This record gives sequence, structure tokens and C-alpha cells, in this order.
Amino acid sequence: MAVVMVAGLLGLAGCASEQGAAGAEATDVAAGTPTATSPSVPGSASASVTPATSPSGSPGPSPVPVTGPDQLLVTMEVTGGFAGVHKEVTLRGDGSVHTTDKGERAVRRTSPAQFTELRTLLGDPALDNVSDLTMNMEAADLFQYTLRFDGRTVRTDLSAEQPALDRLVQALSAWLPK
Repeated sequence: MAVVMVAGLLGLAGCASEQGAAGAEATDVAAGTPTATSPSVPGSASASVTPATSPSGSPGPSPVPVTGPDQLLVTMEVTGGFAGVHKEVTLRGDGSVHTTDKGERAVRRTSPAQFTELRTLLGDPALDNVSDLTMNMEAADLFQYTLRFDGRTVRTDLSAEQPALDRLVQALSAWLPK
């Protein structure tokens, strides 16, 4: 019986492979599988962040609008851990990224593509459903992330599965000093 099941599974795999790359690609897009890597940062490997598409196949999120160069689009503070980390990253309306770590401040510029990616992550409608507080009170030494965006404050330790928030945290973390 096990041989029949394995043969059946191999037969199904063969059918899927006969569809070709186009069939597999359409399945991946329809599934909305995100590519969750960090944006290109000066001095690091190049990558991109792609928000998930909705299951209905409707277009993905739109970048949040910018009202001026001094607008604070998002601020993320990272604290905790065994070493007592305290870092902060802020994205402004002019595309600048301001960071603070151990009292040292730095300002860098996003490329137009990076700026659009970050604004698109902020425009993900799934962020509206993210809880303002998700912390595992039984875990010790987890980093805590406090994000301020769109008039909200969200605190998390990334212990709960919240893909839209996880993508945003990952993208912003790429800008923090190492």
C-alpha cells in the first residue's frame, strides 16, 4: 500500500511538472507567497521586500502618501535582549532614515525604490488588523519592538504570527546599525 501511495504522489508531482514554469509561477503568485527579505542597504547585499498579494488576486497594498519632507512615516524602537539593546530607526517623508544606537546617530538616504517599498509595507491593509500589543510574557530576553505609524503605537516581540508586521519590522531592521 505504501508503494501505491508513493507512486500516486510521484504521479501527481509529474502532472504538476508537466504544467511548466508558467503554471508553477501562477500558483506562487495566487498563493500570495511573500518574498520577505530586507531592502538594499548601503554596504549590504541587495534584496527586496515584496508584500503578499491578497488571496482574491486584487492588487497589493499602495504606498502610504507623503505630505511633506518632515513627515514621520514610521518609527521603530528595538529594546531588550540579554545585552540590553536600545536602537531606533525613523523613516521621514523625504526618504531619509534616521538611526540611533548607543547614543550615536546616523542619517542615510533610501533610493526611490527602497522608499516606495517601505511606504508600500506601511500601506498594507493587513496592518489594520494587527493587535496593538502582542508579547509573550513567559519568554525571557526577547527583543521588543515598538512601532509608531499612522497614529498608532504597536508593541510586539514577534512571538505571534503577524506577516504584515513581521515584514515591516524586518525591512526597518535592515537599516539599523549592526
